[in-house]
Parts: sequence; C-alpha cells; structure tokens
Amino acid sequence: MSRIGIVRDLWDYMRVRKKFWLLPILIMLTLFGILIIFTEGTVISPFIYVLF
Repeated sequence: MSRIGIVRDLWDYMRVRKKFWLLPILIMLTLFGILIIFTEGTVISPFIYVLF
C-alpha cells in the first residue's frame, strides 16, 4: 500500500465517521516528525533542542 493510499484511507475514515478533530492532531504529529528528521544531524539541532 502506498503512502497516498494511507492518507486517502485516513481521510475517508475521518469523513465517514465525522472525526475531523483528528486532523489537527495528525498535522502536528507530521510536523514534529518532519522537524525531527530534518534536524537530526544538522548544525541547527542544538537550537531546536532549546525550544523543547
């Protein structure tokens, strides 16, 4: 199953079951995941760790 298929299935689940409150949670988890991936081995990482 592709990543786009997972996103589509998740969207269909939220639309059918009226669980739109999950969307902000999923967006924040995705943004934190991207932040962790991009700052893992960079020079910026000490500054990011100060924020948390």
